Amino acid sequence: MKRIWIVSAGITYAVAAFAQSAPATLTFKEAVKIGLDRNPALNQEKNNLVTSTVTKTSSLLQLTPSVNINGNAGRNDGNTFNQQQGEVVNGILDFVGANINASMPLFNGFNNVNTYRQSVSQLDAQSQLVNRTAQDVIRNVAAQFLVCLLDQQLLVIQQRNLETQQKQYDQIKEQVAAGSRAEVDLYNQEFQVKNAGLLVLRAANTLRNDKIILAQTIQLDPAVPFELAEPDWDLSTVIEELELNDMYTTALERRGDLASARFSEKASQLGYQAVKGTYFPRISLFAQYGSRYNYIHPTETFSPNNRTFEQQFFEDNLQLTYGMTFTIPIYGGYATRSTVVRNKMTYQNAKINADNTELTVKSDVQRAYQNYYDVRAGYEAAEAQLKAAELTFGLEQERYNLGITDIVSLTQANQNYTRAQSDFASAKYTLLFQKILVNYATGTLKFEDIP
Repeated sequence: MKRIWIVSAGITYAVAAFAQSAPATLTFKEAVKIGLDRNPALNQEKNNLVTSTVTKTSSLLQLTPSVNINGNAGRNDGNTFNQQQGEVVNGILDFVGANINASMPLFNGFNNVNTYRQSVSQLDAQSQLVNRTAQDVIRNVAAQFLVCLLDQQLLVIQQRNLETQQKQYDQIKEQVAAGSRAEVDLYNQEFQVKNAGLLVLRAANTLRNDKIILAQTIQLDPAVPFELAEPDWDLSTVIEELELNDMYTTALERRGDLASARFSEKASQLGYQAVKGTYFPRISLFAQYGSRYNYIHPTETFSPNNRTFEQQFFEDNLQLTYGMTFTIPIYGGYATRSTVVRNKMTYQNAKINADNTELTVKSDVQRAYQNYYDVRAGYEAAEAQLKAAELTFGLEQERYNLGITDIVSLTQANQNYTRAQSDFASAKYTLLFQKILVNYATGTLKFEDIP
């Protein structure tokens, strides 16, 4: 029975180990989703967004009255004026007191108002920054994923080339044995087979290395194997006519980094205006309501008439104080001036950064526009090149089989055909990625739009 249990446990463990080691198939959209969930920079910006939200709420509540309760309790040994006795008492006196205080700012140079408006702009800036960081993640994951797809396709091309070279070798070997081919052709073809095998090994190694980088990009364990699913994107949806002016307009409206820079500029301006409010007088209302209890310890020569806690705390010692306070700044050791100048420079730097970001956005749009049409033309050329190379290789193979041409011409035609396949695959994936870059440049890249 014990042996049966051990065997069953071993089989269960082996099945579980196999299930864990089985490669998972990763689609492009799944990779992007994992990247958006786990990217450290994006998660940090989301945490900063929570902080900005709390700061906004706090700034809003600063416009309302502040209320607090304070109290004290202690003992005094010595001369003490007792309100109940109406005289100075020398002895030990225990006391307990409590007050509720409230204050309301009436005017402080609009400091609180501008601070609240500043926090609103900071929240908007952070929200836009989160959106742009998410687009950065999508772009980076897409770039690395498409690199891996290209590596995967190039590996398939090299494997097919190896199969073709091996078949050609077997055919030439039979022809040499029959005496219809020179033996030197067999040696040349043997070299081509070994070289094709080497290219397969290099392509596989490149794919493994790039998959490790992809795993790091989306925060996956590189030790866990996975396969990439080939996206069934329709190239007809990628090929379209672009209008540069429309792209400019869209980018200026939708780019998150530009919007964040503009909101940051506005927040810095409001912060500058808020700190200038410290030049003005500050006026506030205040109110205090509280009570107190005293207990005088009797001595041999003195017997105090201590009233009860309820009588003192709720009747005798109740006190309400209210009024208005004001502060007029006159001289503060240049501290206020220093703070104002520092905030003014922060505002000017934010304005410079926003203007520079706008120029960067326009440059990105123009670069994406030009690259799109360059890549599109390259794709069309690669497609035509592949058709021509495929036709040439087929004709050259027939000529070689008929004995019209030599092995060198056949090898050259095969190399051209393999290179044309690689160039077409590269052009295809580059075109797919270029469409993502266009949406990234205009600020319209969204996870929901990924097919």
